[in-house]
Amino acid sequence: MENLQEEVLPERIINEEYKTRRPISPGAENWLYRPIKCLDHGFIYLVDYMGNDDSIVKAAGVSYGKGTKKVSDSRGLIRYLRRHLHTTPSEMVEFKFHCKMPIFVARQWIRHRTASVNEYSGRYSEMINEFYLPDPSVLRKQSTNNKQGRGEELSAEQKERVRQLLQEDYERTFSHYEEFLGEDIDLARELARIGLSVANYTQWYWKIDLHNLLHFLGLRLDSHAQYEIQV
Repeated sequence: MENLQEEVLPERIINEEYKTRRPISPGAENWLYRPIKCLDHGFIYLVDYMGNDDSIVKAAGVSYGKGTKKVSDSRGLIRYLRRHLHTTPSEMVEFKFHCKMPIFVARQWIRHRTASVNEYSGRYSEMINEFYLPDPSVLRKQSTNNKQGRGEELSAEQKERVRQLLQEDYERTFSHYEEFLGEDIDLARELARIGLSVANYTQWYWKIDLHNLLHFLGLRLDSHAQYEIQV
């Protein structure tokens, strides 16, 4: 986490020279560049945002040429819009996040095709020696009634064996990756990475509007979603 703080926090420079005219959200401002640790090596933090509650209200109001005069009116209108699935005004607010997660989580995440994504490239840069090693508490057998879920717990011995084998695999494959990149072989980076596990960490910038963010969270925070993407 210390390295993450060093990476992120220097960007939190408050520029007092310029006064903005854009809508400000105190809640979003509070979370800018404040990393939240996820799993063993992952994180997510808010990089930027556009709009606030008033942006939703004004977008809705343009339909009938009126605005609201009180906060309570705005709150009531936003709740009405969400309740009756009038989603377009919520699309006027956007968030940009910096996210770091295992590749297998990223492959589930990217199924939500309502965001703009720019991912770390293993063609341009060397992959990092960071792999997801599950905590023993989340290691379970295949569910007997859910083809894509987990069931009863493994024994303590089985959990230890799983983690041991995973760690050995990670060390071996990354050692091979480094050998591919070395002077003796000098394999192209785009090929050298192909033996790495989907447990290897990747990261991206992810920009999405408020409506689709809420839809994403509704699906991925559900108890039936995979534990790692829930985190």
